Amino acid sequence: MMKSYTYLLIDLACIAVPLLASFYPKHAFFKHWKSFFIANSIVTLVFLIWDYFFTDMGVWGFNPEYLLGIYIANLPLEEILFFICIPFSCVFSYFAFKYLVSATFFKGIQQYITLGCSVVFISLGLIHYSKWYTFTAFLFAGMYLLYLRWKQVDLSYHYLAYVFILPFFLISNGLLTGSFLEAPIVWYNNAENLGLRIFTIPIEDSVYGMLLIFMNIEGFRYFQSKALKI
Repeated sequence: MMKSYTYLLIDLACIAVPLLASFYPKHAFFKHWKSFFIANSIVTLVFLIWDYFFTDMGVWGFNPEYLLGIYIANLPLEEILFFICIPFSCVFSYFAFKYLVSATFFKGIQQYITLGCSVVFISLGLIHYSKWYTFTAFLFAGMYLLYLRWKQVDLSYHYLAYVFILPFFLISNGLLTGSFLEAPIVWYNNAENLGLRIFTIPIEDSVYGMLLIFMNIEGFRYFQSKALKI
């Protein structure tokens, strides 16, 4: 019986601590939830459309044994919650670091990291154009980073938040892709990716995750700036 709650419990575990910490009086993130949820709803819609088509195409899929059995179109409820819970935790981390860390290691090198990642991601995406997950994840992430570089966005705190959540990414995505479980919750068609794994996690997930996080942070920053002007 509990097996069917596995994906849901992973979602809840990812958001539990940031959700509680949002009510810290000195720097209360809950006061900024409106900006987050507006941004997140837009980004989530983009990723759910992507998710819908890739699930339909068999690029990836879901093991029903670990799901509640509630679907919207072809996507399980837990997958939809994933695009809320993970970005919430990451944007909260970004928000907290802005208060807690006066300057980051990435400050002086962030523009070089962005340019380097852009070139590598776009190149790999174009080289492996026949592999749907590799092509889209690398190309979209590379193009978005290039756009942020063109806009001269300081990504030093974005990278700090991304590096901070990497251990949690390895645990949560590891569980989703089969680490410590009898079978993966989310399976991948290796014909559509490079076949390179971080433990059980396709390398593409780390780039896909970066795009998801950075888009949510930028959306949050945008709507936050609008709210401050009111």
